[in-house]
Amino acid sequence: MDKNQDIEKSIITSFRKKIWAKFVKAVTEYNMIQDGDKIAVCISGGKDSNLLAKCFQELKRHGKDNFDLEFLCMNPRL
Repeated sequence: MDKNQDIEKSIITSFRKKIWAKFVKAVTEYNMIQDGDKIAVCISGGKDSNLLAKCFQELKRHGKDNFDLEFLCMNPRL
């Protein structure tokens, strides 16, 4: 298993209660994703945007697969 796979796995295992469960609960509780939604995650390179992108990617991969997901990269210094 490479470093990226370790990081991906840790989001669901090591950080299950702190991050993953809260993310899934919020998406479900607030009905944030509807069938056919197109979700864009803007990635600035910081930890928060990268983690959000990874959470949505894992949700699509292992949970809801009824939405389209796009990642947008930005340079916040411009």
